[in-house]
Amino acid sequence: MLGAIAGDIIGSRFEHAPIQTVDFELFTDASCFTDDTVLTVAVADSIFNGTSYGNTLKNYFRRYPDAGYGGGFLKWGQSDASQPYNSWGNGSAMRVSPVGFAFGSSELVLLEAEKSAAVTHNHPEGIKGAQATALAVFLARSGSGKDALAEEIESRFGYDLHTPLDIRRRDHTFDISCQKTVPPALRAFLESTDFEDAVRKAVSLGGDSDTLACIAGAVAHAFYRHIPDAILDTVLDRLESPLRRVTTLFCNRYSCL
Repeated sequence: MLGAIAGDIIGSRFEHAPIQTVDFELFTDASCFTDDTVLTVAVADSIFNGTSYGNTLKNYFRRYPDAGYGGGFLKWGQSDASQPYNSWGNGSAMRVSPVGFAFGSSELVLLEAEKSAAVTHNHPEGIKGAQATALAVFLARSGSGKDALAEEIESRFGYDLHTPLDIRRRDHTFDISCQKTVPPALRAFLESTDFEDAVRKAVSLGGDSDTLACIAGAVAHAFYRHIPDAILDTVLDRLESPLRRVTTLFCNRYSCL
């Protein structure tokens, strides 16, 4: 999940100022965690402490109300109601990476990914995006090769993971749907040579850059099993203490440091 948080922070300053190059400074004063990080840590907290996904997400929203949530989640978080709002947005996918690290089989990962999504994103596409991302993380950390991982995700979810990034960049626009976020983010990982390269490639797509980099970073972290110290130290330094504490506890328990 640290890869997801790193991707979010690195991509944050490009969300409303997209670029289409891998040549950029990783961190500036404008690089900060967003709702992607807050809700990723919330899912990790829920798993770590055995609390409900819905209640924990709401608690984190109330602690960090200005993290940049989408409109649907914002209304849900502010409401006393707990019903999901049938979202197909990429929020279910950007927060799910802890599931891929914490559970020990594809079946459990798929089940928990659905649970974590369905408290808000109960639309079939919202659930599919979460499941595809969590399964990709699980397969990556379990030793799957890139070709086998891509084949499994494509056959199970019907996503196109073969279109190269050079082609995707031509018409990629800001799109918050799972179906237009998860496949290009996974393609960025598939074309990468290491963790940093995966994040840079995801950001270079333009569009919802923090979420693209969050998803690509999660899978790249699981696959390469290494985040450069310079990146890791900067990421941990930019997390507020409660977020850093939960992240560290989770990663120590599930060996994702």
